[in-house]
Amino acid sequence: NAEYMGGNTPLFFWMESWGNHSTESKGLFPFRRVLGPLLIIASVPVIALATVTASTRFKGSVGDLVTELMRQHAHGNLWEYLQHNIPSPLDPFAIKFVLTFMAFELFFLKALPCQKFRGPRTQTGHIPVYNANGFQAWIASLATYAAFVLGGVVNGGVFFDVLPTAISFLNIFSFIFCLFIYVKGVWFPSTKDAGTTGNFIFDYFAGVELYPRVFGWDIKQFTNCRFGMIFWGLAPISFAWKQYEMHGYIADSMIVSVVLQVIYVSKFFWWETGYFETIDIMHDRAGFMLCWGCLVFVPGVYTITAQYLVTNPIELGVPLATTIFVVGLGSVVLNYVIDQQRQEFRRKNGKVTIFGKPAKFIEATYKTDDGATHKSLLLTSGWWGMARKLNYTLELMAAFSWSCPAMFTHAMPYWYFLFLLTLLIDRAHRDDARCRAKYGAKWDEYCKQVPYLIIPGLI
Repeated sequence: NAEYMGGNTPLFFWMESWGNHSTESKGLFPFRRVLGPLLIIASVPVIALATVTASTRFKGSVGDLVTELMRQHAHGNLWEYLQHNIPSPLDPFAIKFVLTFMAFELFFLKALPCQKFRGPRTQTGHIPVYNANGFQAWIASLATYAAFVLGGVVNGGVFFDVLPTAISFLNIFSFIFCLFIYVKGVWFPSTKDAGTTGNFIFDYFAGVELYPRVFGWDIKQFTNCRFGMIFWGLAPISFAWKQYEMHGYIADSMIVSVVLQVIYVSKFFWWETGYFETIDIMHDRAGFMLCWGCLVFVPGVYTITAQYLVTNPIELGVPLATTIFVVGLGSVVLNYVIDQQRQEFRRKNGKVTIFGKPAKFIEATYKTDDGATHKSLLLTSGWWGMARKLNYTLELMAAFSWSCPAMFTHAMPYWYFLFLLTLLIDRAHRDDARCRAKYGAKWDEYCKQVPYLIIPGLI
């Protein structure tokens, strides 16, 4: 008999279930139960705030920030300095800005015309249904920003001006929000895809519910897509405006970086339904790791290159700027093509032609909790026959392309790229472990036919 922990989920699923009922995640890095989560929860809010502070107040130089802190410490003024210079989480404008932004995105998610998209079936048999209006929400958000700026409600560089205090407020907001979704998941889960390990630190960090909803709003769709990604898309545009306000021109490095990021975000929302079939949604629960990351880390760190360029305008020249842009654009487009190939393959149940030949695949089965057997097709030809996570390679190439216009004077502009590199390597291993638990021997057969994980011929 299984021992039940926190309602719907038997404890044994924590170790054995491909559905990840109680959030165990077998990634590349150790200490994932207590020490790792505790260290991350304690450190990343400080790291995010320090990143934004160094970027907006010290021209992107971590060294200058550290030097100033050491100087204040040597004079015995460190505590007083921090009290006066740490961005306030209670700044009225920042709170109003963030909450207004959230309100618009919640409204767009519910109110804009949409089709319904049915996500992948979970181990409990649940099929989540989403409002597929991401691109409409992205366009509406762009239009709203333009209307507010042109109407004189806010200045064009508002995202840069408010960023330190907004991140400070979002840090506090996210801690409370994650506690709310923890309590909700334990006592009022939206689906049977919920459960705890009995370890509060791990459950708070990794989450309790897979598909939490509040008043019909899907929490992960809101935090991941409609807040985090739309903030990421709008902020660099505002940063370019701020560079013009400060210097009287927009450098070609800023233009290349911002345009590539806007194209990437536009691609994301055009393809948003594909995102609902990724590990972020299918496997990762709504906890601190995911929700704090999308509410704080995405606005504060994913936008870091454009932040840096506001106070460090760099002229690349037409040849270099064009080369970087073409490589970046090619990476974004090819990433979309690769993802679309798999989506089309799934939509037509494998009955497609890839590179002029019928698609090759392995038919694998899996069972849900009700004992029913279901089928999945594992694509082994086309782009997906080259590497199991070839799309990750293109993600990294795109990220490097909008980071490198900042050149190499400081490491700060590459913070997002380095984070993404670590994240995707770990995620690839977590997804591999999940799929092996789900498909068993068929996954081993698939890995023999597609032996490379990320880079064909190498890794």
